[in-house]
Amino acid sequence: MAITDTFNPALQPVTTQGPSASNREDLTDVLTILAPEETPALSSANRQGANATFVEWTVDSLSSPSTAGVSEGADITSFTDQFASRARLGNYVQKFRRDFMVSDLQEAVESVGPAKVAQAEAKAIRELKRDIEATILSDNDRQAENGAVAYKMRGLGDWLDSAGPSDVPADYRTPAASIDANGSSITESQFNTVIRSIYRANGEANNLVLIADTSLRRQIADFARFGVDVANGTNAGVRSVNYDGNSSTIKLSVEVYQSDFGIVSIINMNPETNPETVTGASANHDRGYMINPDYYGIHELIPMGASRLPNMGGGERGFVDCALTLGVYAPAAHGKIS
Repeated sequence: MAITDTFNPALQPVTTQGPSASNREDLTDVLTILAPEETPALSSANRQGANATFVEWTVDSLSSPSTAGVSEGADITSFTDQFASRARLGNYVQKFRRDFMVSDLQEAVESVGPAKVAQAEAKAIRELKRDIEATILSDNDRQAENGAVAYKMRGLGDWLDSAGPSDVPADYRTPAASIDANGSSITESQFNTVIRSIYRANGEANNLVLIADTSLRRQIADFARFGVDVANGTNAGVRSVNYDGNSSTIKLSVEVYQSDFGIVSIINMNPETNPETVTGASANHDRGYMINPDYYGIHELIPMGASRLPNMGGGERGFVDCALTLGVYAPAAHGKIS
């Protein structure tokens, strides 16, 4: 005999007669957005104001030390221009914008979430922050507005280049030793070479921040779990773990790496903002930027904010925007792993 059941494919959605037509729905007030949205590069940068579309700063260096000495009674016959090595670097301000709209009917009905104009504005701000983060981490070169193309700021991937950019004098570019191309296969010895190179650029025991994508972060975690084969700089096959006998937890992550030339705090990169992910290239998720926060900042021409536009009858609408640029005050003070 026929049985009254709760599920009838013909009634999904309810279009015909049947027992399940009277069943109530169970739709909770939980709304899940499953997407990485952290912005460590943007969040860790110092903030400054800007008052032009092209932000500039100057760099200088000291001459090499001399041990020659001076003869008794010798007069000075030549003089040094102490500012001959001074140079000017700069970056264009880029404008970012995300729009939103909610229909008048959607604004009126009750919904899970909810799905009102305030929530649309908040979501647009979250998306805008990811846009900025991806641009900071990008390989983009700077670009001037000319009526056909928009202003674009130079990203870290282009700033940290031992062969360029062409407008950065060779003396102030990131040293080749501060850039490692081994990515997720980098050894601890190679990792320390990058830190040492950064130290040689400024002579400071730096407090660095490594913004690392997932594969690179996973490789660095193994530095604490495997012995190092000093002869060839690779990981030995023996796993070693520091274990506190009074605890039931074994920690296998590395959050702070202390080297002979400074301390590196390791932060997860948002995998969606990896340059290869954004451009659609084959992403190995092994990019990392070793940043010295003292030589790195964001300059805001237009602070992030929201604007509402007139309701033309269809519903509330508006946009969020900002205009800012990345300041890399001394490219030699940073490193890159790719």
